[in-house]
Amino acid sequence: MPPRSDIAEAPGVQSLAAGSHVRHALLHARAGSRPFRHWTLHDVLPAGLWPLLLALPFAPPAIAATAGRRETNNASRLFVSEHARARLPACGALAEAFQDEATVGLIGDLCGIDLAGSFLRIECCLDMAGFWLEPHTDIGAKRLTLLVYLSRHPDAADWGTDLLDGAGRLMGRASGAFNTGLMFVPGADTWHGFAPRPIAGVRRSLIVNYVGPEWRARYELAYPGQPVA
Repeated sequence: MPPRSDIAEAPGVQSLAAGSHVRHALLHARAGSRPFRHWTLHDVLPAGLWPLLLALPFAPPAIAATAGRRETNNASRLFVSEHARARLPACGALAEAFQDEATVGLIGDLCGIDLAGSFLRIECCLDMAGFWLEPHTDIGAKRLTLLVYLSRHPDAADWGTDLLDGAGRLMGRASGAFNTGLMFVPGADTWHGFAPRPIAGVRRSLIVNYVGPEWRARYELAYPGQPVA
């Protein structure tokens, strides 16, 4: 069953061009190699866009119990879908930034991958006390994962993704500071998760994926009929 799509229009929102800002963040990304190849980004979304995204009524209920898997709460997950971007200019601008051929090409060059023929998928996440994710590597249909953290809580810096080795040992933790990001190419060694820890507020993030044409949940895609160039 597709997640809820009752997204209301936000008044006064105009079309925004965020692609150049995202590409600037990519160009200044810092590469890391432990425990797997990844990149950290800063100032991912422009100041003209992220306040509008935070203000939109597009958020699913804050999720506490997950049993370590996001799919536990499939009915309340929410995506920047074709429906959402058509009705909400801010969601449309977000999708356009990552669908842009220049952005896709830059990610491909940076990561050494070819994303042509894949599809854009953006999930909006709200997590609260009790949330955790078991160690996992992302399924094979995901060609790229970019996590963008959007919590403004003073403790948010400790709410980033845990980076693990194959034995599940914590090797590092991404910063969850506001408007930072973690990017990696899913593979057999890209173990990550979120160990239980205090969340005094709401952990807000975006999960940006490029997925292969075999992806079955087409309602999750921003442009289900249009693969990236």
